[in-house]
Amino acid sequence: MQGTDPVCTESVPSAARGGPVSIALARVARMHRIAAGRRLKDLGLYPGQEMMMMRLWDCGPVRQSELIQSLGLDASTVTKMLQRLEQCGHVRRRQDPADRRAVLVEPTEDGRALRTGVEGVWSDLENLSLNGLGPDDRAELARLLGLVSENLREEAGEEGACPPLPGGC
Repeated sequence: MQGTDPVCTESVPSAARGGPVSIALARVARMHRIAAGRRLKDLGLYPGQEMMMMRLWDCGPVRQSELIQSLGLDASTVTKMLQRLEQCGHVRRRQDPADRRAVLVEPTEDGRALRTGVEGVWSDLENLSLNGLGPDDRAELARLLGLVSENLREEAGEEGACPPLPGGC
């Protein structure tokens, strides 16, 4: 197959022509994740791990089961992420003194030190992603994406919803 073949030059796959916004969202999400991954790599993090760290920075020690629920990920994914973060010295897991069957997760001093770098990554991504958009356009885009997110929440079910942690965190 040559690069001049129409299948290689179409900007939107023919099957996606009925969903131009959906294909745009998929592309933006993919490119954002790649850009985030490149920046997070400098901090020793993989995409998604920063979201877990953000929860831990805001909440402090939290039960692993509650962390799983709040992130909207399956237990095996969160467990693997925690293992990697623990091996790097960014989080610590320990038995919950209130319920010895439960495991508490908390950021270590090294993990807390990542916060400034992660904040910089997200700020940089925001500026890169929204370059050329004024404050009003940025606010409108955030509002519209919020509506899209709400529209998809029920369809996504538990795996897509990211409810707050118990206790307001």
